[in-house]
Amino acid sequence: MRILFITLACLLSASTAFAQSGKDLDTEASEAYSHQQWDKSEQLYSKLAQTDPANARYWYRYGVSARAGQHYETALHAFDEAKEKGQGKGLPAFVVDYDIASTQAALGHTDQAFAALKSATSAGYAQPDKLEADAAWNPVRSDPRYVELLDQARHNQAPCKYSPESRQFDFWVGDWDVVSTADGHSVGSSHIAHELGDCVIWENWTSANLPYAGKSYNVYNANLKRWEQFWVDNSAGTIFFYGNLKDGIMDYWTDEIPQPSGPATRRHLQFFNLGPDTVRQFSQQSTDGGKTWTVEYDFTYHRRKS
Repeated sequence: MRILFITLACLLSASTAFAQSGKDLDTEASEAYSHQQWDKSEQLYSKLAQTDPANARYWYRYGVSARAGQHYETALHAFDEAKEKGQGKGLPAFVVDYDIASTQAALGHTDQAFAALKSATSAGYAQPDKLEADAAWNPVRSDPRYVELLDQARHNQAPCKYSPESRQFDFWVGDWDVVSTADGHSVGSSHIAHELGDCVIWENWTSANLPYAGKSYNVYNANLKRWEQFWVDNSAGTIFFYGNLKDGIMDYWTDEIPQPSGPATRRHLQFFNLGPDTVRQFSQQSTDGGKTWTVEYDFTYHRRKS
């Protein structure tokens, strides 16, 4: 019995040591990778990839390390394995395709490099700065294929910046002093800016002589092919508008919205581009399903001089 216990203890100890050793190898590889100790990282991730061949992360880091050490054929094999093993497991194919492209470029395989880069950018690769900084592409920077694919990466990085629809409301962007259209008295001020890669036009409203402020988030919804505005304020108010640019006017509507008291209300909000430094904001509301409308407010924005 004593021998049995000693044998079991030895087995458990060996098992624990093996598990600890595996953990240490992963940690050591990760540290070498983080510190860009590429030769050591390549050796360790090679071992890990052979031990756990289904692990896409191991293959990918093996490829990056081999690529950094100019072991290009080894890197290509590792990247191919990473792409296959990473499908549906959190490793985007376009990430690996870029590394394949860069490695092929370093080998001087121009056609294969551009084929892989096209695959990457077509799938959403969006790191033009990395592409421009990668010395592997230096010999082909003037190639029309490189210029086209770099431009595609830029579009992927900031799609709204290049979308004509997303630029339709840019006339409202700026810092504004806002007055009543009827008599010119000050009603407030607003800072309106591009945010989130120029996808959002962000309004920041402050009323004059009133403790009232609000913000709106305006975005072109490419799926529904319409503009949408979501307004929030410091009195717990929220309003959702939707519409389109029509005859140069940003034309927003709401559905009929239930009110705390009284009938449901529908709003019609319009923005008129009156020139580079002037915008009119005109709001109407209806409480009878759109049969009749009353003016809610009529404001004119004057661009603040810097």
